[in-house]
Amino acid sequence: MGNSTQIVSFVLAMYGNIGNLKYLFFTLAMLLYTSVIFANIVLIVIIYVDRNLHEPMYLFLCSLFANEIFGSTALLPCLMTQLLSETHDISVFYCFIQIFSSHVYIGVEYANLTSMAYDRYVCICKPLHYNVIITKRRVQQTIVAIWILCFMEVGVLLSFTVRLKLCGNIINNVACGNHLVVKLSCFDTIVSEIHDLLFGLVFAVVIPTSFISYTYIKILAVCLKSSKETRRKAFSTCTPHLVSLINFAFGCFYGLITQRHGTMFLPYPLRLMSTMYLLICQPLLSPVMYGLKLSKIRHACLNFLTSKIM
Repeated sequence: MGNSTQIVSFVLAMYGNIGNLKYLFFTLAMLLYTSVIFANIVLIVIIYVDRNLHEPMYLFLCSLFANEIFGSTALLPCLMTQLLSETHDISVFYCFIQIFSSHVYIGVEYANLTSMAYDRYVCICKPLHYNVIITKRRVQQTIVAIWILCFMEVGVLLSFTVRLKLCGNIINNVACGNHLVVKLSCFDTIVSEIHDLLFGLVFAVVIPTSFISYTYIKILAVCLKSSKETRRKAFSTCTPHLVSLINFAFGCFYGLITQRHGTMFLPYPLRLMSTMYLLICQPLLSPVMYGLKLSKIRHACLNFLTSKIM
């Protein structure tokens, strides 16, 4: 089909002809998106309103919740539109916006989880120095730096992709992905492949996971020497973070594998849901885990609801 300047849209081929099931899938997607927006905004408002939650860890949580909204918005509105569409076309511009948003989401999510792991490490392993090392000003600067660096990194990643000459416009997925577009290139894409691998695996996954593993080894070592009460508190504060991290790491790994090898062996409904796993399950899991497991947030929610009812 020539090159990328001649292609004005891509075709998302995974939707296929699903008949009246599209209305069921649309309703489910709308309910999921509404739930993600509602749950994350409620917790952001709770943290903002309750002055007892104006602490460094909860600033990281606000950034995390905002990122969950950002990530799900990169996928679900487009998915709902495509489900009701007859052609399943997506413009080149919106396709690259979707790639940009999903990659920023992944980078910010891992950076937030890494920063929160360090926060828990200092809190548990160096409690006397916590207020000196972890300050609200430093946390705010860290959050801003995370977002700026991820925007810049993904911008560099896409600068390679947008210059590729493409010989096709069929994307066998429900959403655009950088590797899926790179596979449509007419020529060798080794530079884009290397950069995609470095961003997607080394910088976004391996390095943060290694650092987080180190912090939890240190936390475990301290907990083994501490009292039962200290272990209980450490467990209650670390559990939501660990669950979010494991779920997100699984979603990233699954996404990397399926983009390269496909999911044609799965039944269509499962294939459709599995391709959306990362941008649906994580944005729902984070507010549920932190809202239920962290006692301060749970009590703040109850107080907020009680005051409104009264």
